[in-house]
Amino acid sequence: MSHPVEITDATFQHEVVNSDTPVVVDFWAEWCGPCKMIAPIVEELAGEYDGKVKFTKLDVDSNPQTPMQFGIRGIPTLLIFSGGKAVGQVVGAVPKSMLKKRVDEVLA
Repeated sequence: MSHPVEITDATFQHEVVNSDTPVVVDFWAEWCGPCKMIAPIVEELAGEYDGKVKFTKLDVDSNPQTPMQFGIRGIPTLLIFSGGKAVGQVVGAVPKSMLKKRVDEVLA
């Protein structure tokens, strides 16, 4: 079973931009209620898409550079990267079906 990878400003380039597979970045924070609500969904999807999509989590409090670079204003925000570019975005604690749909659109 695959789990989301914790990433930082320092590892973002390597883990996300240089990735051969699409990557979902979950921008979150410890104090954020909706982030905690979506976490189990991200965890489940990481397992379901194992080998096809890499799921990562970036703590915005410890890593302010990356969220600023992508204009992240509210959390949770999930950015979907493919070929090193942000190609999809989901804001807020959305249902699993909606998140799955966005990921599938990128894989299509």
